[in-house]
Amino acid sequence: MRSHGRSGGRLALASAALAALTAALVVAPTEPPAAARAQAADYSISVDPAGVGPAIDDSMYGVFYEDINHAADGGLYAELVQNRSFEYDPADNRAYTPLTAWQETASGAASGTARVVDDDGRLNERNRRYLRLDLDGGDGRFGVANSGYNAGIAVRAGRTYDFSVWARTDRPAGTPLGVELRDGTTPLGTALRVTARGDRWTKYTGTLTARTSSDAGRLAVTAGGSGTVRLDMVSLFPRDTYKGQPNGLRKDLAEKIAALQPGFLRFPGGCLVNTGSHEAYEAPDFERKRSYQWKDTIGPVEQRPVNANFWGYNQTYGLGYYEYFQYAEDIGAMALPVVPALVTGCGQNRATDDPELLRRHIQDTLDLIEFANGPVTSTWGRKRARMGHPRPFGLTHLEVGNEENLPDQFFARFTEFREAIEAKHPDITVISNSGPDDSGATFDRAWQLNRDAKVAMVDEHYYNSPQWFLENNERYDAYDRQGPKVFLGEYASLDNRFSNALAEAAYMTGLERNADVVKLASYAPLLADTNDAQWRPNMIWFDNATSWGSASYETQKLFMNNVGDEVVPSRASGTPAASGPVTGAVGLSTWATAAAYDDVSVTSADGANLFADDFSGDDSRWTRAAGTGSWSVRDGAYVQSDAAAENTLVTAGDPAWHDYDLKLKATKQSGKEGFLIAFGVKDTGTYYWWNLGGWNNTRSVVEKAVGGAKQTLIERGTTIESGRTYDVKVQVRGRQVTLFLDGQEWGSFTDDKAAEPFRQVVTRDKATDELVVKVVNAQDAAARTTIDLGEDTDIASSTARLTTLQGAPDAVNTPTDQPIRPRRSTLGGVDNTFTYTFPAHSVTFMRIRTG
Repeated sequence: MRSHGRSGGRLALASAALAALTAALVVAPTEPPAAARAQAADYSISVDPAGVGPAIDDSMYGVFYEDINHAADGGLYAELVQNRSFEYDPADNRAYTPLTAWQETASGAASGTARVVDDDGRLNERNRRYLRLDLDGGDGRFGVANSGYNAGIAVRAGRTYDFSVWARTDRPAGTPLGVELRDGTTPLGTALRVTARGDRWTKYTGTLTARTSSDAGRLAVTAGGSGTVRLDMVSLFPRDTYKGQPNGLRKDLAEKIAALQPGFLRFPGGCLVNTGSHEAYEAPDFERKRSYQWKDTIGPVEQRPVNANFWGYNQTYGLGYYEYFQYAEDIGAMALPVVPALVTGCGQNRATDDPELLRRHIQDTLDLIEFANGPVTSTWGRKRARMGHPRPFGLTHLEVGNEENLPDQFFARFTEFREAIEAKHPDITVISNSGPDDSGATFDRAWQLNRDAKVAMVDEHYYNSPQWFLENNERYDAYDRQGPKVFLGEYASLDNRFSNALAEAAYMTGLERNADVVKLASYAPLLADTNDAQWRPNMIWFDNATSWGSASYETQKLFMNNVGDEVVPSRASGTPAASGPVTGAVGLSTWATAAAYDDVSVTSADGANLFADDFSGDDSRWTRAAGTGSWSVRDGAYVQSDAAAENTLVTAGDPAWHDYDLKLKATKQSGKEGFLIAFGVKDTGTYYWWNLGGWNNTRSVVEKAVGGAKQTLIERGTTIESGRTYDVKVQVRGRQVTLFLDGQEWGSFTDDKAAEPFRQVVTRDKATDELVVKVVNAQDAAARTTIDLGEDTDIASSTARLTTLQGAPDAVNTPTDQPIRPRRSTLGGVDNTFTYTFPAHSVTFMRIRTG
């Protein structure tokens, strides 16, 4: 998972677009009406059932899980109490205190003080803080109430909740504790009464049954009398967790993931795997921001330390490695853990040079394999057995590292991991990666290193526009069949509209067609709390009370539930491509940078002057397209002076311009990055820009934006100096663009890939003797299609089973309306050759039974 805080604004623009959408649906019947048929485009699909295509592994499609968007605490992990062990800290989030989500509460004449302490009276060394209640006596009760996550604890009438707390008291007679679910002052059920006895830590448990439903519940724990009572690990779980597991998972979320029938579960991330310190937890002066290290996450939950999550909140490790392995087993998925490689990614980009620390992490990884696969007589197999799973989990794949931007430093360390693992466990597939993008210098170098070392599998990650996915269906056609296999570990098209899901589905036909190269694939991210998300898009959204699958969830589920066993060779006709020159106005922008622009001119290819501004006057010819930043004319230049503002785009000129030269002078004044020079500007979401000194002044690229989502067209390592004036020139000729910096050619590209909206793949399901014809029609027109199954194919039934996803391209699933959902129907008249019209904006899976 790539981090925020980078120029290009992919996620910010996608988030704004998503927030502005309203769900809509246009449902077409199986066969379009006459008016639609009259406009249908003609296509053909020819299937060669006797041909031999690649086999598709059962693990082809899986899920990528990362604790981002509060996917664990407050999400999949069913714990309802937030900050249950009083460990929240400003290091996690500047707004946090040890009493975040807690509030003092009192009844009657009772009073007291509640404070979080860290002293020798703690519960254990690895979870150091606890709550001390000093009671002043009097009639009534004094204590604290927890607000849960977001609006409150979601409580449902008739359901049972399991409560537990660790407590100790200095009162010889004991301290009576009251535990209650309430909404404001209104009880939601009968209170639980327990008495804490003794001045040593003891765990107390009980159950609460709700009489009334509420989405704003609070859990109150109060004490009566006087003296001091200490509390820690205050916990509340719904009794009805997934498969009834203790310390378990939220049932609706776990079931939605299970319904995908994933072939693998990649965990625990993501950026949190390889960011922060790689040192171990060492009390009391431990590093709060540590990379995810598996040994911290097993054993009794009260003994697991906490960590600052990379995405800006606290991470309890209540959901740890044992729980991940258990869940993978429960849903029939291959467990695929990722361990840190001691090279940070996600914008940190540091290599740790500590041979002893590296040896420790390698040994930790060997211990992880033993924890997963070792017999109960082994050290770590015994620990697994004591947690409740004597049978080995059967680990077969393990990944080292995640999106490192320092390929040589990463690969040197990866090699040491790989050699150690293969020496002791030659049956384990050790997976490498290729950085955070689909192309560029890091990608090329990483792949060269992986190929030269004959690595078994390489993890690719990319988040691109729907246009990119429609243009790059053949990406893996040209990959070396003898080289490393591909794990497409993270991909998405940067929004949750149905048009995004259609582009992703079209791309997936290319993944299946190349199943001999692409062995594993997972959309990302998996889960997001709609009240607190750091990333969009996501597959499954949730709040405290409910959850729903996005349009991409429905397309992923359709593919994952209908994979088939092998690809059947097939061909399809294409859509005639309309070509024309790159057209559009010009623009200037910055990202977390103050800069000055001057002497902007646009001339046609024949030398005619189209536009010129030396800023000797005002800026009335410029439109503040983004509405951000602080633009003004100063000392004969156009200055954007807000060094914190992101994407400050201003534009000028005619959207119909083509075949022109844009020239200007640019000077960085201060800030993190460089310049953004826009051309081919159609609107605020559709344009090209030359991003010089982006990503904290580490990369320079040309990006193409369509509907607010971007893709990279060309990349160089250029950085931008402050105080230096650069001469910039962009030459546009047809669809060819050439870029010049200080009079030297910087690079060029031709943007001529066709965005094919009609894609298909055919697979064979051996268990049902069916051909599965999978067709994506991502365009406004219906596709009247002749399907030729070959004259020698034995058609066992003239009726095919259809599953269709169809809707308006802007349709978005919400908690109250899911316009994108599967429709099942049948199609008669199936023969060796027949015709079917695929609706506009649709994904159709057609199952045809053969003899």
